[in-house]
Amino acid sequence: MSHRELDDMLGKGWRKPAFVKKPLLRWALILGFFAYLIAAFMTIDVDWGRVYEGLDRGWAFVLAFTSPDFVSRWSDIWSGLLESIIMTVAASVVGILISIPIGLGAARNIAPLPVYIICRGIVAISRALQEIIVAILLVAIFGFGPLAGFLTLSFATIGFLSKLLAEDIEAMDKVQAEAIKASGARWTQWINYGVQPQVMPRLVGLSMYRIDINFRESAILGLVGAGGIGATLNTAFDRYEYDTAAAILILIIGIVMALEYLSGIIRARVQ
Repeated sequence: MSHRELDDMLGKGWRKPAFVKKPLLRWALILGFFAYLIAAFMTIDVDWGRVYEGLDRGWAFVLAFTSPDFVSRWSDIWSGLLESIIMTVAASVVGILISIPIGLGAARNIAPLPVYIICRGIVAISRALQEIIVAILLVAIFGFGPLAGFLTLSFATIGFLSKLLAEDIEAMDKVQAEAIKASGARWTQWINYGVQPQVMPRLVGLSMYRIDINFRESAILGLVGAGGIGATLNTAFDRYEYDTAAAILILIIGIVMALEYLSGIIRARVQ
């Protein structure tokens, strides 16, 4: 039925109903939102003089992308990139290997209650602590360098991957798993033939996505002394070498895009 025919039947055009039906309440919420926005903005202490002074540096940083310098600090850039890649790969492998048993234990449909509570507790702790906080704590314990970054990324991978893997296991097709169990299979056989085939494509996709995240976060962790390309980037900013900083950011974007492309190929082959 066309819109014209519908209009002929109803006598007027269809309009999407308002989210809040009462007009008075709707306008009160809109005015309240803008009043809160203005009040929140007025509480921010903005030094407009510093903002004006920073415009020149901001524009210089933008212009640096037109002539990025890959040469002057190439040895430092390469060293930082290599450290980030090693840190990312090692932390991802360790994190994924630890995440799999924790993810199995955190799935209520296959794990007994005590194991489920312990594994869910580990997942909750890992997800509750933001990576920067963990990195600062580990830098204070182990000192500056890639070890703190490696441990931080491994810790973050466990919370991320275990939670999503457990949810995927809980949402799997029960019929296939029950058929394997009914055949008299042991617990390990049941997991290998009834559960693993259903969640493996998802696990591979999540693992590739986590490698992508870990590389991007390695650039952030370097800002607090946890090694990687972030430390090189921070040094470039401290020296006002915006052309070198632009080169580092372009390399990071290129590597992330390459990982995204590789992730798509691997997921397509697995599925």
